[in-house]
Amino acid sequence: MKLQPDRFDFAAVTGYDTDWVAVLGEKITASFVICSDGQRFDWPCQRFEDLQAQHFEQLAQLPIEVVIFGSGQKLRFASPALMQSLMQKRMGLETMDTQAACRTYNILAGEGRKVALAVLIET
Repeated sequence: MKLQPDRFDFAAVTGYDTDWVAVLGEKITASFVICSDGQRFDWPCQRFEDLQAQHFEQLAQLPIEVVIFGSGQKLRFASPALMQSLMQKRMGLETMDTQAACRTYNILAGEGRKVALAVLIET
């Protein structure tokens, strides 16, 4: 029984490893954000320790309901002070390791939800 569609109606994550994520077959090796509507841009952060409020302010400008934050190979939570812009807009934020974040993003986007995946790929 086949459970996966042949074609995606959204920008789907099609693979990942410890230092890259593939979106619709394109391998990405630097931190990025992808939205279920297809919008994609670089997320200028190379290490978890470098995260600042401006990184989350950028996400708060997106027309989405929830952000899935892939924090790298292990689960790490950003300081609540950095996420004030998301809280003010009443946007949800879920933090997961990157592999779990990719899977969750695919499920939510596949359901038609307005979701963004923010992936930290440390270099």
